[in-house]
Amino acid sequence: MLSALLIGAALAAFAGATELFDRNLAYSSPFANARHLSHDTRSLQARHVAFVKRQSRLDDTESSSAFTDEHYPTFYGGDFSSSPWIYNGGINFTHSVASGDPLDNSVLLWTRAVPIGSQLPDQSIPVCISFKLFDNENLSGKPLDTGDAFTSYDVDFTLKVEAKNLKSDTKYWFQFADCTNAQTVSPVGTTRTISNPNTPANQVNNGKPLMLAVFSCSQYQAGWFNAYSVAAHNTSADIFVHLGDYIYESLGNGAAIGRKTLGRELATIFDYRQRLNQYRTDSGLVAAHQKGPWISVWDDHEVADQSWKAGTADANDSSTGCSWSPSGACFTDRKLAAVRAYHEWMPIRQVDPDDKLRIWRNFQIGKLLDLTMLDTRQYDRDITDLYYNTVINSIANEKGRSLMGPAQESWFLNTLTQSKARGAVWRVVGQQIVFTQLNESGGFDVDAWDGYRANRNRILDHLYSNKIDNTLILSGDSHANWVSDLAHINDTTNYDPVSGKGAIGVEFAGTAVTSSSPFGSNVKPAAADVVSAELVAVNTDLQWSEGSYRGFFTLELTPKTANATYFAMRNISNPNFDSFASATFIVDAGANKLQRPVAGGKVLAGALKVRA
Repeated sequence: MLSALLIGAALAAFAGATELFDRNLAYSSPFANARHLSHDTRSLQARHVAFVKRQSRLDDTESSSAFTDEHYPTFYGGDFSSSPWIYNGGINFTHSVASGDPLDNSVLLWTRAVPIGSQLPDQSIPVCISFKLFDNENLSGKPLDTGDAFTSYDVDFTLKVEAKNLKSDTKYWFQFADCTNAQTVSPVGTTRTISNPNTPANQVNNGKPLMLAVFSCSQYQAGWFNAYSVAAHNTSADIFVHLGDYIYESLGNGAAIGRKTLGRELATIFDYRQRLNQYRTDSGLVAAHQKGPWISVWDDHEVADQSWKAGTADANDSSTGCSWSPSGACFTDRKLAAVRAYHEWMPIRQVDPDDKLRIWRNFQIGKLLDLTMLDTRQYDRDITDLYYNTVINSIANEKGRSLMGPAQESWFLNTLTQSKARGAVWRVVGQQIVFTQLNESGGFDVDAWDGYRANRNRILDHLYSNKIDNTLILSGDSHANWVSDLAHINDTTNYDPVSGKGAIGVEFAGTAVTSSSPFGSNVKPAAADVVSAELVAVNTDLQWSEGSYRGFFTLELTPKTANATYFAMRNISNPNFDSFASATFIVDAGANKLQRPVAGGKVLAGALKVRA
């Protein structure tokens, strides 16, 4: 089926005709300086123009024999023959809408548009999608930004566009539509921009507290993503922050609750796309993506368990390591497939690296905060615990070991310094793993910062020596809740765990959306609280522990206080909103410690070091 919408303009506009491909950032390399990983949109466009000439006979002096079927540069290198210009047989917005990586003048908008109908298109035919963005929920008046863009099989029919020239600190509503049939529209999404970096702290978010909703570790087969639903419907979160393990590469039965994963353990681009597709059907996740912009980083399971810079628990690039993977895929192939699928399916921007797979970046949200997102897993992490290499605990104190790599570590320390210099009140650090030491019955999780102690000390030394205050570290990965003052480990000379005097910041570590507790699968609250009480007693900096409930936490920021509220889901075996606020913690600006009594001396789950 040939759409007449673009035929007439197709040839006339050829000089700039790649715009409709280029506008879809899913065609781009995930990395701005690695263009060899991009789709060649000029070649795509040239081929499609040949299709138009061939089928519309716009120039009777030319016949189809004048055109050569050139190689079509898809991700797999497929070669498809004659196709029409765009598909107009109907589409389905299969995964609603999303937005992410907001700046003060732009934000990314995302959707997925899959062809439907009795005659599905050739794989090389693009689907044309329009978008409109408004300043009101009725979508009335003139759109503040609008445009058309292509998507296709090459990028799993995902579409990621940047809405530009927007006002800072402003809420917006957006919708996608089929270019060939304006009646076919997506659900309406809500998004926003952030404040200009120079906006005074008390004017950020138009003078209202800014709320982040913070998540990690959502395993499909382990339960329904009710934490996302509660955050979307029962909080006033402005930005959704995901710290990693957005998907899991492993299989799981989940049959008892109707959550069996599709496919196999992930290895190829098809595998990762299929898993992201399945996860994004969860109603809670759909609602959270539709409600507001996301700022995300990955952990290990977006690629594979216990991943580091040169491998995972079951794969690396050696001849033996490739065979360890259940799929038979070598580590690098697996990682590149995972990263491409992630950038297709997530509303996340390219970064501008000269090396490696950089995702770390910083958001200056007025003078209220810097939100610094780190990659402590994939970028340049030295070898971690792979279960069989028990030597890791013996080298955890080695000075040369790094979670971040020299480039990221230097950038991070400079970012902290620059944040203070520019007058930002808070330094909020989103990263994957628990920062504070956790002595668990004499053992340590060397896959967390406890396996990279010199790297942790360098960060603490930088904060103390440069008097950088108001640092809040956000952590995931552990599947339990932990709240701690930040201080040098086991330093009871300069730090008082009762009063908090001598601390240099606070860590808020959150439990999983669904992944099982380290205290035991389906551990009951009473039993988990016994474990928590033991842990807060033996860990100097740890002030609260809770390990039974799945959930998330919010972080509400004003120029004077940071307020973290932890939410517990009572039941994840079916979709529901049954939850409660288990604990609330306050940090006063300039105090660099949890307000005493911690959590007001009372929590509804878990154990405090000191109760009122």
